[in-house]
Amino acid sequence: MNAIVSIPDTATSRWQVRPGLALAWITLGLILLAVTFPDWLSPTDPLAADARLAYHPPSPAFWLGSDENGRDVLSRLIHGARPSLYIGLAATLVGLGLGTLLGLLAGLSPAWLDNLLMRAVDVLLAFPDLLLALVIITLFGQGTSNLILAVGVASVPRYARLVRAQTLTIRRASFVEAAVTLGRRRLAVVFWHVLPNAVQPVLILACIGLGGAITAAAALSFLGFGAPPPAPEWGAMMAVARNFMANAPWLMAWPALAITLTVISITVIGRDWLRRSEGRRA
Repeated sequence: MNAIVSIPDTATSRWQVRPGLALAWITLGLILLAVTFPDWLSPTDPLAADARLAYHPPSPAFWLGSDENGRDVLSRLIHGARPSLYIGLAATLVGLGLGTLLGLLAGLSPAWLDNLLMRAVDVLLAFPDLLLALVIITLFGQGTSNLILAVGVASVPRYARLVRAQTLTIRRASFVEAAVTLGRRRLAVVFWHVLPNAVQPVLILACIGLGGAITAAAALSFLGFGAPPPAPEWGAMMAVARNFMANAPWLMAWPALAITLTVISITVIGRDWLRRSEGRRA
């Protein structure tokens, strides 16, 4: 009896749709749509207040209810997507830029300087990200710019350690030694050979870390260090909503749900990117 061996269709399995990943992309697409076209999507002005409509529960008139000043929660949620994602993305870019520079410098430096830089990174790693961000905000003051700086600097050690590890490996690679043998300048070798290869895995880490940066920024805004009211920002909306949990719980539920779905979607997409990258290397 002849055995039948089934050969998996790699092309089909490669493009097989996973419900969780598809849902993450749809959610992220809707959030990016709100970031790009908030005025088109929001039913009303997010700052338009009417005290007579305060604490209106979700209904056809107010799909997600109204807040303590009679403002439409859906409109504020849509307009709050842009500053929330902007702070998280900007903080991630700050951490990625500083961490890459520090890790590259440590990986290419003599042993004594490498040890000195890594001990400084270890000191930063000893502090939780949120606590370190609070210390930075205390030193430099409140405001969106300082919030971005605080969250970004708190994430620097993770990127720095990974870039350093990659740099130590790549600097001994055959193609780098060949470039040096051919007489290329050291700076050219670093920018054209070492840096591009060292940054590739860090970009995947940054994609996953973007969710953490959004969460940290929202937490700091919740504590009062972010955008001042009445700015429609998710963390600031939650900070105000905690005072009205008894009679208007939806004021807390909707921005919390928006932050959760955003972070989960970004994390799922980032982990899928990481899995595919590791599969290509294997």
